[in-house]
Amino acid sequence: MDANAITQFVPLILIFAIMYFLLIRPQQKKLKDHQNMVQALRRGDQVVTQGGVIGKVSKVKEDGEIEVEIAEGVKVRVVKSTVAQVLNKTEPAS
Repeated sequence: MDANAITQFVPLILIFAIMYFLLIRPQQKKLKDHQNMVQALRRGDQVVTQGGVIGKVSKVKEDGEIEVEIAEGVKVRVVKSTVAQVLNKTEPAS
């Protein structure tokens, strides 16, 4: 391989490196943060689902679901991974 062939690959390597640091790495960090947030859900947390429903977690189930109270006496089952945001975090019981 001569120097001319190597210089042709340098721009491709630079483009890949830029794409990795600007797109792939931040997306992986965001996914990891979301997974940590979902794992840390507990009873009493106020959450927003991806559908825009706001409610309070009334029960955390082991099968990847949570029970969310959206109004007085109205509870719905929600898949944990569809929780988009935790509005109010409850303190862990001591």
